[in-house]
Amino acid sequence: QVQLVESGGGLVQAGGSLRLSCAASGRTFTNYAMGWFRQAPGKEREFVSAISWGGDSTYYADSVKGRCTISRDNTKMTVYLQMNSLKPEDTAVYYCAARGNWVVNWYRKPFDYWGQGTQVTVSS
Repeated sequence: QVQLVESGGGLVQAGGSLRLSCAASGRTFTNYAMGWFRQAPGKEREFVSAISWGGDSTYYADSVKGRCTISRDNTKMTVYLQMNSLKPEDTAVYYCAARGNWVVNWYRKPFDYWGQGTQVTVSS
């Protein structure tokens, strides 16, 4: 079992930036690939970004590519999502997730553990 706690959400104007953090505890952090997902009101949860176990591979949804950067600090057991040039359509609850096992296209597969989420609101 791994516990995930997100932080860093808030209210920001369009064009602004936020950095989300997700602190993990409970298990060896490097046993898990990490991902960020989001869910806007009335919509399904969607993939935002993912980073591999060692941090050497990253993946992004087309909607955030070029505006977001995922990173991880394995010594701090934390994963980050730097979001720049934010748009009102980025408004959502952002969730951190962890996946243990590698499979082909693992970042497109279900993740094992989830945090409680942090709200990001972008005003126009």
